[in-house]
Amino acid sequence: MSSIGELASTYACLILHDDGIPINAENIGTLIKAANLKVESYWPSLFAKLCQKINVDELVMNIGVGGTAGSTATVAAAPAPTTGNYATAAPSANDKKKEEVKEESDDELMFSLFD
Repeated sequence: MSSIGELASTYACLILHDDGIPINAENIGTLIKAANLKVESYWPSLFAKLCQKINVDELVMNIGVGGTAGSTATVAAAPAPTTGNYATAAPSANDKKKEEVKEESDDELMFSLFD
């Protein structure tokens, strides 16, 4: 669970970055104060140091990607399950032919919505 200081500092960093304003403890603190929030004094300086060490553009663009930004490790995809309720097989050519033959038009079935 995030604290209000962590959340406020995160949003302040994103706002500063979006507006092209330098991300430093003073600017983060100013935004937090303007939002009428009270946070522990270490949050703005902690986030300012963090943002100086990383590329914020890369961090924002790679949100949800496994690993950390700038990591050389790759995430391997899990193999698809082959047993149980999750198993699926691609339809074969014979199955496709059977489906095509089974299709009939409404006229052939003597069905009409207005009868």
